[in-house]
Amino acid sequence: MFLGPNRQGSVKAAELDLGGGHGIAYLQGERGLDLADYAGRLTAAVEERCGGLGLRAPRLVVEPGRAISGPAGLTLYRVISVKKALNHTYVAVDGGMSDNPRHALYGSRYEVRVVGRRHQGGMRTMTVVGHHCETGDTIADDVPLPADVHPGDVIAVAATGAYHHSMASTYNLTGRPPVVAVGPDGARLLVRREEVGDLMGRDVGF
Repeated sequence: MFLGPNRQGSVKAAELDLGGGHGIAYLQGERGLDLADYAGRLTAAVEERCGGLGLRAPRLVVEPGRAISGPAGLTLYRVISVKKALNHTYVAVDGGMSDNPRHALYGSRYEVRVVGRRHQGGMRTMTVVGHHCETGDTIADDVPLPADVHPGDVIAVAATGAYHHSMASTYNLTGRPPVVAVGPDGARLLVRREEVGDLMGRDVGF
């Protein structure tokens, strides 16, 4: 924040950190942060304001945060069951609101795909749900998935790099999933899977 002249004179900031909070594209058709456009507009606004206050424009710092980590991550789930109701199909996976509570909390939407195999029979609208015994345990509502989706399939949920692992919990005593880095040289484990022993290790008994 800039402060104008006060009783002791002008406040001069050599560096100004304007934080982050930049959005990303979660769905097709959405646009993420345009860094060049953002930098130009931000610099112009700060320089104009500083000029009006008679201050020298400081060095600007921003924290892209989610704009970098969000698109860099995706989550893989294994399908454990497919339930066809009268007017809808529910695809249950081996995760849920324990590893990604954003949809349950405030309705965040994601692009969802079945990966690792070819599919036949076209696409149908389905809802991907978790394995917790909760009505709100949903990962993605009304998303197109292959009509032949079945247990054992792998479902990828895009753009989970920012808030998936950081918001995960051991809800219903479910261990948190691992985090794996994938690059040109292969895959490398960053955070191991949480096991039953990790969950029970805090118990001290009666």
